[in-house]
Amino acid sequence: MSMNNSPNVFLDPNANRFQVNIINESHDSNEASQEDVGSDPPHYEETSFTEEAHNRLRISYRPGKRELYDNFLQNGEKTEASLHPCDTHHKMYYLQTFGHNTMDPVPKIDYYRNTGSVSGNKLNRPSLLEIHEQLAKNIAVSTGSVERVANGESTAGDEAAASKEEEKKTGFVKFGWVKGVLVRCMLNIWGVMLFIRLSWIVGQAGIGLGVIIILLATMVTSITGLSTSAIATNGFVRGGGAYYLISRSLGPEFGGSIGLIFAFANAVAVAMYVVGFAETVVELLKESDSIMVDESNDIRIIGTITVVCLLGISVAGMEWEAKAQVILLIVLLIAIANFFIGTVIPTNNEKKAKGFFNYQASIFAENFGPDFRSGEGFFSVFAIFFPAATGILAGANISGDLKDPQGAIPKGTMLAILITTVAYIAVAVCAASCVVRDATGNINDTVIPGMSCNGSSACNLGYDFSRCRSQPCDYGLMNNFQVMSMVSGFGPLITAGIFSATLSSALASLVSAPKVFQALCKDNVYKGLHFFAKGYGKNNEPIRGYVLTFVIAMAFILIAQLNTIAPIISNFFLASYALINFSCFHASYAKSPGWRPAFRYYNMWISLFGALLCCGVMFVINWWAALITYVIELFLYIYVTYKKPEVNWGSSTQALCYIKALDSALALATVEDHVKNFRPQCIALTGAPMIRPALLDITHTFTKNNGLCICCEVYTGPRKLCVKEMNSGMAKKQAWLTKNKRKAFYAAVAADSFRDGVKSLLQASGLGRMKPNTLVIGFKKDWRSAAVTQVENYVGVIHDAFDFELGMIIVRISQGFDISQVLQVQEELEKLEQERLVLEATIKENEFEEERSGICGFFRKARKLNITKHETKNESTINTVQSMHVGEFNQKLLEASTQFKKKQGKGTIDIWWLFDDGGLTILIPYILTIRKKWKNCKLRIFTGGKVNRIEEEKLVMASLLSKFRIKFADINIICDINMKPNKESWKFFEEMIEPYRLHESCKDLTTAEKLKRETPWKITDAELEAFKEKSYRQVRLNELLQEHSRAANLIVLTLPVARKGVVSDYLYMAWLEILSKNLPPILMVRGNHKNVLTFYS
Repeated sequence: MSMNNSPNVFLDPNANRFQVNIINESHDSNEASQEDVGSDPPHYEETSFTEEAHNRLRISYRPGKRELYDNFLQNGEKTEASLHPCDTHHKMYYLQTFGHNTMDPVPKIDYYRNTGSVSGNKLNRPSLLEIHEQLAKNIAVSTGSVERVANGESTAGDEAAASKEEEKKTGFVKFGWVKGVLVRCMLNIWGVMLFIRLSWIVGQAGIGLGVIIILLATMVTSITGLSTSAIATNGFVRGGGAYYLISRSLGPEFGGSIGLIFAFANAVAVAMYVVGFAETVVELLKESDSIMVDESNDIRIIGTITVVCLLGISVAGMEWEAKAQVILLIVLLIAIANFFIGTVIPTNNEKKAKGFFNYQASIFAENFGPDFRSGEGFFSVFAIFFPAATGILAGANISGDLKDPQGAIPKGTMLAILITTVAYIAVAVCAASCVVRDATGNINDTVIPGMSCNGSSACNLGYDFSRCRSQPCDYGLMNNFQVMSMVSGFGPLITAGIFSATLSSALASLVSAPKVFQALCKDNVYKGLHFFAKGYGKNNEPIRGYVLTFVIAMAFILIAQLNTIAPIISNFFLASYALINFSCFHASYAKSPGWRPAFRYYNMWISLFGALLCCGVMFVINWWAALITYVIELFLYIYVTYKKPEVNWGSSTQALCYIKALDSALALATVEDHVKNFRPQCIALTGAPMIRPALLDITHTFTKNNGLCICCEVYTGPRKLCVKEMNSGMAKKQAWLTKNKRKAFYAAVAADSFRDGVKSLLQASGLGRMKPNTLVIGFKKDWRSAAVTQVENYVGVIHDAFDFELGMIIVRISQGFDISQVLQVQEELEKLEQERLVLEATIKENEFEEERSGICGFFRKARKLNITKHETKNESTINTVQSMHVGEFNQKLLEASTQFKKKQGKGTIDIWWLFDDGGLTILIPYILTIRKKWKNCKLRIFTGGKVNRIEEEKLVMASLLSKFRIKFADINIICDINMKPNKESWKFFEEMIEPYRLHESCKDLTTAEKLKRETPWKITDAELEAFKEKSYRQVRLNELLQEHSRAANLIVLTLPVARKGVVSDYLYMAWLEILSKNLPPILMVRGNHKNVLTFYS
């Protein structure tokens, strides 16, 4: 291979330091050398990192190489410069990054996108396997795709280009931070409260406390704005506003509950603002005596017409809605400016009689302190003002329609809060500096000479409003809600401002509710609402959501009395603010590496304070509405938690769960083991968990909610294939455990042999104190037909478990555990069923087309007949194949695989506790009896003893079990364990081991030695004689088990231990075979001879 790394390449002033070179390679080194001599340096492709180029490739041609590149781009022609993945006779091409032969692509944003990203297509970088395994191999590059490959792109680049082209054609509208966030938030925050309630609030609380009320409300919204900005800048923000921010931070449980509430609150808020507008119009109609029906019905009529018009603007598209918002903002700003201008225009006698005297220091001083009346107080006045400060999420709610949500949301939201707060304070202070609290409106109420004013500012200014103390007056800050109209330079402009404030807020809410609801439905958190996820038009408008919002708004407009529902809506908004603040705190507290917001001006503890403040404000505004909000939120939270939507958003809840688990594991590591806290922590050698479900079920029965259970699989064979298969199946098999509600982990290893793999698992599985202490394995039913190495590995695993001081459980059921054949048959049947359905659908479609063709169908009867025959033939073929598979289907094996899932009827668990192993043999069945499925089974204890001490042995065992607090139904002392088995049983045992015997005593010494070397695994006569008594015992035990425990639901038996290096593998397998033959399900258990039971408290 020839690589051109000549200095000329790097000294070229036109060369970019981030370059991707195409390197010429030849298998013939001489040919390569000749070509290199005197040739120009190869052309290369430059990867541009400039913002203007958006990471697209620019091609720089070297002298004389333009023609080569042109040839390369010819489609379908094999030129000198063509790249072909399988061509072994022509020159090969490698990609060169930074002047080195490598497939590694340079960093690029497209590799980090999510699939289906709206801002660009996800590209796939070369996998680690491709980098690691195929570094020196040819890169498969199709003709005409050099630009994509050199840039690290796949053919998905074509799709990306097509997607962007389609986007340009449709004219997808995106808003900047001013039109998209600032304008929207300002309009939503400046509501009708600014014009008709702020003067009353400052009259009640005074200038001092009034400003504090405004600042307190602003504190809540500002902290929420900071938290929103932090969350919005921690990654790409899609549509959904508050729902999207909360769900991606705290997970679908919180996001799903608050998303539904928030969308509903926005829908009802439309009705609130529209009714506010309608009431103002009705007031004007009353003044001109033009009421149509009556006040309530007029509100309904005007409200209905208004909401229909707003719906039309919204459905027309976001662009029209944005234009309408800008116009409304201009009207609103003119109205506010009109008020400030009016404060400096010299007043007249009529306005003075109504309490307006321009700016006066005496009025400012008089109105600075509070004067709460009619049972009002600081918190009640605050509760009335606070809804005027809401609306800060209006921009975030349309985050999917913003050009740059990460930049627009913080900038627009915080600036809107600042501007609106300054405006509120300015209006409040100016109004309280110009207008007295009470005025009669009578121009004749002037001061009589010699009258004492008693410090009243109005009296000092020549007017006597003293009668307002004894009787109600209609003017002044406390009595007249139209103070701003009176003060302003031109009163109708204030009315226009009220219209603008109400309509703009209604329009913003009418857009926000469907957008949030659509995002919620797209995530499929509530499956029944997925109908509303569909969007229409170039902006993916949620038309169905608009209609739903319209229906909800109309329902509340027709009520025309929203005084009781208004506090709940405010509380819904506050609940959203509280969760946004808590989301920011939670994400910071979880210390997830993924929490890296670009917005730095936030503090986790301030966010927590903001969350608590929002909760407090909820109860201040209306305690019962707060309780209702929390109850609804809790119900939705429980519902979503129960349904467990299949989403994974990397929420801070997951991060904190990990932190807690890690802290708990570390804390547990410092605690010494104690026998009272012993619990079976099992490694179950199930292979793939779905292959041996019965083995998993029995293990899970005594580990569920009690101990660790790890389902393990060992892959043997070519390492590369094993690792690939293992990695691809890990997530699938863990998901199977989760789906089937098995509280277990899945682990796999790739090893040279089964025994080596298990040895690795036994040593490395677990974490800290959560390490396995018991190995569960199925009985090797095919040991007599299996290869010698398989038997050696199987017995070797048992020896290894004892070497590592683990308990051992061997489980045997009559049908065996492996149901892979059953699963294979089921999979084939499912495929055949799918083929049948597709065939039926095709035939129906053909028939439908023929029916549509009318008279032509008459001439096609022959073809139809052929189709019918073909259908019959296919169906008969399917039925034949299906019958064939059903014939092979092992129904007994399938039933046996589910036997431990079923509830066990009344019966017994027989425990043959023959040798003391530390108590594991008695603990396992005890744990089974405290499970629902096994609670009807009684424990029967069997143990060995002497004939002349049966009663004493019973008392001793009963006393021991009583001290262990283990209930039992019966104790049986078996005295004839050491008797010889009957001849038939022994003969069966001898016949079973016959194929594995060496029979060296019947051969001469040389032949015997040769056989020992060639077949060291065989059972020698000397070994059989040495362990004859032990063999007798195993055969005799099977006879006793057949006699006493044939009807038991489960048998738990002490596992015999084979001395390592002394007892051959086949003799040990023969013991296990004869011991457990023709019995109900049996667990052969051997503890590690360390106490797992204690009678001390």
